[in-house]
Parts: sequence; C-alpha cells; structure tokens
Amino acid sequence: MLSQDTKNILGLQLPTDPRWVNLTEISLEAILTDHAYCEQKAATTCITLIQKYNDKEKLVKELAPIVTEEWGHFRLVLNELHKRNLHLGKQRKDEYVNRLITFQQQGGKEEDRFLDKLLTMALIEARSCERFKRLSEGLNDEYLRNFYRRFMESEAGHYTLFIELAETYIDVQKVRKRWAEWLIFEASVMKELELRGDRIH
Repeated sequence: MLSQDTKNILGLQLPTDPRWVNLTEISLEAILTDHAYCEQKAATTCITLIQKYNDKEKLVKELAPIVTEEWGHFRLVLNELHKRNLHLGKQRKDEYVNRLITFQQQGGKEEDRFLDKLLTMALIEARSCERFKRLSEGLNDEYLRNFYRRFMESEAGHYTLFIELAETYIDVQKVRKRWAEWLIFEASVMKELELRGDRIH
C-alpha cells in the first residue's frame, strides 16, 4: 500500500519497492556517487531555467538560492564519500530523467513547454524526497538515516516550489490537470525501470 503521507503530500502513484534500500547498502559507493551527480544536475538545471526565463522575476528570485543549496548538497555527499574512504565514480546516464523528458511538450505553445519543464523538476524532486524517506527509515547505518532525513526535508520544499512557480505563471487548473497526467506517466516509468541499488531514481 502507498503510505498516506507519500500519496497526499507528494502525489506519487507508485511507492518505491522496499527492497531498494537493501540494494543501496550493498552499493554504497555507487549510490552516493549517483546522489552527488543528482544534486549537481539539479543545481545546473536551475541555472539553466534562470538563464532562459530571466524575465520571470519570481522564478529568478526563488531559484537562485536553490542553486546554492543544491551545490551545497553536492559537497555534503562528496564529503560523505571521502569520510568513508569511498570515491566519486563516473556520472551515469539517468534513465529515469531521460524517460521523463520524453513526456515533455516539444512543440506547440511556449507556455506548455515552460509548464512541463517546471513539472519535470517537481516530479524529480518528489521522487527524490520519497527515496530519501525510504533511506532515512530503512538503512542500518544510523548516521546515514539521519543524513538522508535532512535531504528528504529539503527535497519536499523544492517539490512544492516548482508547483507554486507553475501556478504563478499559468492557470492553476491547467497546471493541476497536467500534473495529474505527469503522475500517471511517472508511475508507468517506475513500473518499467529495473530496480537498482546504484541509482537514486
């Protein structure tokens, strides 16, 4: 069963298989490496959005500190790798994110493309939050449980920010209708992806 907090707060239609946490413990260096690059990509994506939509004052104001926060998260994960005598590996293809991108509007109105960019980010943050919650509750390492609880709380705030930004610039009903479509699509992606302990998504 999907827990009420995950369904109500995040809206995700499919929970992460609990076995994923056990797989991450076997691949700790790999999961920390993937997490580090996820934080790095989140920061660079926010920079890209600021550059592309520099005329949207609220977006620029709200995303600027997120860039700093995400880069700070990258450094935290990097420090955790070093502390454990582990190494930052190579960046891997993020199949989850690449699949989400295929659902984005490629033509049509600029507003629709803008909306999908924001909702993609909201969904990535929501799934990251759900995964971090799993780690904060299921890892055997107490320090790492607390480590991931902090990340979980941060990602939840980011998820809501992207939804709020979409509703600032676009009709609320349109945003909610498209968000519902995204949630259905994301669940189908999750069903098809292999369960791997070396990936955050």
